[in-house]
Amino acid sequence: MLINPAMNHILNENIESILALSISEERRTILQPLMDYIKSKRVQAQPIRLNFICTHNSRRSQFAQIWAQTAADYFEIPALCYSGGVEVTACHERTIRSLERSGFIISTHGHSNPIYFILQDKDTRPIVVFSKLYDDVINPHGIFAAIMTCSHADENCPFIPGAEVRIPIRYEDPKEFDDTDFESEKYDERSKQIASEMFYVFSRVS
Repeated sequence: MLINPAMNHILNENIESILALSISEERRTILQPLMDYIKSKRVQAQPIRLNFICTHNSRRSQFAQIWAQTAADYFEIPALCYSGGVEVTACHERTIRSLERSGFIISTHGHSNPIYFILQDKDTRPIVVFSKLYDDVINPHGIFAAIMTCSHADENCPFIPGAEVRIPIRYEDPKEFDDTDFESEKYDERSKQIASEMFYVFSRVS
């Protein structure tokens, strides 16, 4: 077990449990194109830019950006991870609460579409997240991989300008459990699934 000293102990403990989760053969096949893309960029010594895209950029794409960046940092792979959507809403507060339960340190700025600073430890560089379009000014506009994390965005955005490759890695939306007794459990379940798959990917290209 690799302990990353740049990450706080709660996050490291959660990563240990995440690394122990199994990935099915079906999901490994789905993840393979992302691994191939990262490997090719490393071989060519080119920047690794990943833009995770879903409809509202509020749940799945945010989980994917944060966990992919954390996995890259954990294995010391120089990847830059982004997220976006086809509509601007807000990064959902339930997403943020789940990330806090995983050990991230989070500060909030603003109201209607808050900007969140997600830290792996109190002195680390923040991962800045908020709901935005996939072609927002802070996102890459060329030489990146577009990773489609929901079926709606994948089916309704047949063309992502500037993307070198388009990789569908779809996840079920935890939104359907909002305001139920299973809300926290299901958000954490989706977060851990995405985390385990991103750590699987980066552990095999490190």
